[in-house]
Amino acid sequence: MEKYNNEITEQLFKAILLLKDINECYSFFEDIFTVRELQDVSQRLQVAQLLREGKSYQVISKETGASTATISRVNRCLVYGSGGYNKILDRLEKKQ
Repeated sequence: MEKYNNEITEQLFKAILLLKDINECYSFFEDIFTVRELQDVSQRLQVAQLLREGKSYQVISKETGASTATISRVNRCLVYGSGGYNKILDRLEKKQ
């Protein structure tokens, strides 16, 4: 957390927390990310969901197009990370 804890990053996070609905998210993220960056971030969340469902790297790679390196990195975050993926995935599951 410390490596990201700075004024600029905090301003970004505060801006994201101010978004009111999905349309505002689309507008903001379309402006702030390239198409590829947004696809990559979205893909990582999908990979995390599939890992939690117990799917194999091979199946996940086929379904998402993610490399095994990306899948491995996401898996490390799920297991040893700060809990961000799991917290958000839990909330998404409750909402559905």
